[in-house]
Amino acid sequence: MNRTQKIFLTSLTLITLIALVVFMAYTVTDTQSVSSNDKLNIVTTIYPLTYLTQQIGGDYVKVTQLIPNNVEIHSWEPSVSHIMAAEDANIIFYNGADADHWLEEDILPALSTSNNNRIIIETTANLPLIPITEPHEHNGDNHSAHDHGLYDPHTWLSPYMAKQQAKNIYDTLIRVDPQHEKYYTQNWHKLEQQLEQLDNLYLNSLTNNNPNKKVIFVSHEAYGYLADRYDFTQHGAIGLSADQQPSITSLSKLINEMKEYQTYTIYFDPVYSDKYIQTIKNDVQTQTGQTVTILKLYLLLGPIDNLDYLEQMQTNLVNLQTSLETPNKNK
Repeated sequence: MNRTQKIFLTSLTLITLIALVVFMAYTVTDTQSVSSNDKLNIVTTIYPLTYLTQQIGGDYVKVTQLIPNNVEIHSWEPSVSHIMAAEDANIIFYNGADADHWLEEDILPALSTSNNNRIIIETTANLPLIPITEPHEHNGDNHSAHDHGLYDPHTWLSPYMAKQQAKNIYDTLIRVDPQHEKYYTQNWHKLEQQLEQLDNLYLNSLTNNNPNKKVIFVSHEAYGYLADRYDFTQHGAIGLSADQQPSITSLSKLINEMKEYQTYTIYFDPVYSDKYIQTIKNDVQTQTGQTVTILKLYLLLGPIDNLDYLEQMQTNLVNLQTSLETPNKNK
């Protein structure tokens, strides 16, 4: 089935479901509470946007997240139920930068035009995005054209970029719901302060003039916005899509680079298997006699290890300091 047929059938199903919902609305007594009716119905695409929206919107928003927590976002595909959720939304917040291209391609074209008040916000619009300049090795896999867009999509990993996305969310909430502007503003200022403090901690801890403290080794090259802001370089076993599998060539290259830089720490996101990370560790230890440390570097795509979004950012900083912090700089 081609994309046109898929969208046609999806739209037809959606129309049928909408008709059923309308029919039920006229035959069932409304039992919703006033407090529930007062809430803005918001749809987000990924967990970081859910977290930021909930922190600002608090009691006056009901947030539905389309992609489940800790799921690889590059290859995820929506279903009719996700279109239905978007159909009922007052506001749709999505990341943009091709992180959630399926929203623009599969969901938005299928929505009815009757909801003239629905607002759709690309939270990275007009932000300083990092262009992708070099292709990444795919190890022979048949990846779609959307595995890599024009820009690195992982903006939410940087507290500096996340603050700007949160500001776009805040601006939208007070525009749509000015009655609760004071409440949203108080929440926004608290979140803004938290993200600014994190940004300053990253800057003070990670930026330095030591050329031997400017490289990290990762399983997945998702940390471009951190590297750009805090002045280091990432070397990865795979590129921007975490569902790739590294080739023998890419693993050998990474092992040789770790030996060259005499860096014996490697990072991975615990959502994914550490099988090939263990392979790298064993090979480097065998070839150098050095102990290799494996540390977590979260992708922040859902709560994990009893840590929420900001707590994972804080843990990422602590772990990055192992490779990047200048000795005694903060003492």
